[in-house]
Amino acid sequence: MEEKHDMDEEEEIMLPGFRFHPTDEELVEFYLRRKIQQKPISIELIRQLNIYKYDPWDLPKLAATGENQWYFYCPRDRKYRNSSRPNRVTRAGFWKATGTDRPIYSSEGIKCIGLKKSLVFYKGRAAKGTKTDWMMHEFRLPSPNVPRPFDKNILTNVKSPINTILHY
Repeated sequence: MEEKHDMDEEEEIMLPGFRFHPTDEELVEFYLRRKIQQKPISIELIRQLNIYKYDPWDLPKLAATGENQWYFYCPRDRKYRNSSRPNRVTRAGFWKATGTDRPIYSSEGIKCIGLKKSLVFYKGRAAKGTKTDWMMHEFRLPSPNVPRPFDKNILTNVKSPINTILHY
């Protein structure tokens, strides 16, 4: 009985020296695609979480792994039921898109395998918000490649400001 208990504790320990630094191509082609296809991965490196219910400084303690950046699978919430406009509002502020979606190409460079959107977190409400140094990237599959019931899933990468204490 004691031996079983020791093994359970060892399984919860992160491997020394382990760093999770996937490329954009790996995030889209392997992790996001497997999630959408409901193919499990043996170790949970990316947690499922609606990150828009949390402020960015609360996310590190909810992540599976990471030091200055964290990854989450997230439902793509809509601001209005019949709208394509995303809802990116949190308790203390909102995530604002900066620019347009950028294509992610396969390593062969021919085929667009995903899209990447950059966002910045603003404290306060729209029009009067204060820009912060919190950044996020949303990764999604291009629409024709996504089966209908799963087209609302995205993968997010949240990055903390450099040299910032993680509690505001």
